Amino acid sequence: MPFATTNPATGKTEKEFPTMTSTEVDGLLDQAVNAFDAYRRTTYEERSRHMITAAELLEGEVPDVARILTTEMGKTFAAAKAEVSKCAMALRWFADNAERLLADELIPTKATKSYVHYQPIGPVLAVMPWNFPMWQVIRFAAPALMVGNVGLLKHASNVPQTALAIEDLFRRAGLPAGVFTNLFVESKDVADLIHDPRIKAVTITGSERAGKSVAAAAGDALKKSVLELGGSDPFVVLPSADLDTAVRTAVAARVQNNGQSCIAAKRFIVHQAVADEFLTRFTEAMDALVVGDPFDTATDVGPIVTETQRDELVNQVEAARTQGADVHASSNVPSGDGWYFPPTVISNVTVDMPVAQEEIFGPVALVLAVPDLDTAIAAANATPFGLGSSVWTNDTAEIARCVEEIEAGAVFVNAMVASTPELPFGGVKTSGYGRELSELGLKEFTNQKTVWIG
Repeated sequence: MPFATTNPATGKTEKEFPTMTSTEVDGLLDQAVNAFDAYRRTTYEERSRHMITAAELLEGEVPDVARILTTEMGKTFAAAKAEVSKCAMALRWFADNAERLLADELIPTKATKSYVHYQPIGPVLAVMPWNFPMWQVIRFAAPALMVGNVGLLKHASNVPQTALAIEDLFRRAGLPAGVFTNLFVESKDVADLIHDPRIKAVTITGSERAGKSVAAAAGDALKKSVLELGGSDPFVVLPSADLDTAVRTAVAARVQNNGQSCIAAKRFIVHQAVADEFLTRFTEAMDALVVGDPFDTATDVGPIVTETQRDELVNQVEAARTQGADVHASSNVPSGDGWYFPPTVISNVTVDMPVAQEEIFGPVALVLAVPDLDTAIAAANATPFGLGSSVWTNDTAEIARCVEEIEAGAVFVNAMVASTPELPFGGVKTSGYGRELSELGLKEFTNQKTVWIG
């Protein structure tokens, strides 16, 4: 069956779920349309109560829900609990702020009164990935539902129990049937769903290839789409940086979520004045990390999500080695059950190597030494991606240049890239378009209606 929980720590399939029939999907689409007709007329206060209830439920069930996340995709139990708590926080933030941010926006004109009025647009399809299986759904669902839209979730096939848990969460929070619906449909059926007139818009978090497919279908159907795709985030370290903090953060930024995060730092671009010291200290810290059972509190890095994904890491590391790069730390894949891969550092990387142009989804760090700020910025931009970026310097002029010239949806200075409900999240170039979270994310799936009263 295409929908199955296969534990990355053991390689064993624990539970399977059947794909929905076309008749079942058709009925759920009708249900979503009918639910929208009523839900769009609810007040912000009513919607907020549902979101707050969902947050309270999550806060009371953190370990239980986190256990599902860890079992399905292998993140450490500590990371899973943090993800669940973050979801509750986001539900509360949108519950508290949506009405204010979506208030009519008065615009002075020659009219007696003119303003922008924000309205929901209908059922929105969300195509979501496995790496943050709850957070990436909630960061779509919380704003979409607060606007008055209804959501249909096509989740990754390897996190079915997470998908069902989210659907059940909103049901228990009091949302009527059809306001948030899980669809066990295959990826090949997504284009047909997008073309279905009952679907009004689509959002995807995923790979560049998946994003192109969704964008093509949405364009053909003339429907709004938001794409949050891959990243190869630069982590730029300049001579004035606090090297202790930079190294410590670099490790966390690379191995967060077992290295399987689109906003994980992947390319460490270091000024040659501090490059040797950074490489030595960074490699030692990466090599000291504990790889193992994600439920063990001593574990720093759990397994890779699938055997295929781990094999891809092996191939990327070996390709870099054959092209002249140096591989540091333990790069040998351990034997035994589960799909583990040790934290690995690759130095003597050049911007034209394939490994520097690809997204590496695992605990593998690339280190590039550069002679000056101009070269550092050029190296940061020498990739098709443009999601996040992290810059380490205490020079105000360098900060200003990096903020202005690095091609990315976010620049974090002396901090690790992260997402938070208050700020927009998204990328440029092949990292996608549109924004999630914040006021911008709330307004992505609205009819921004101009009102003119003479």
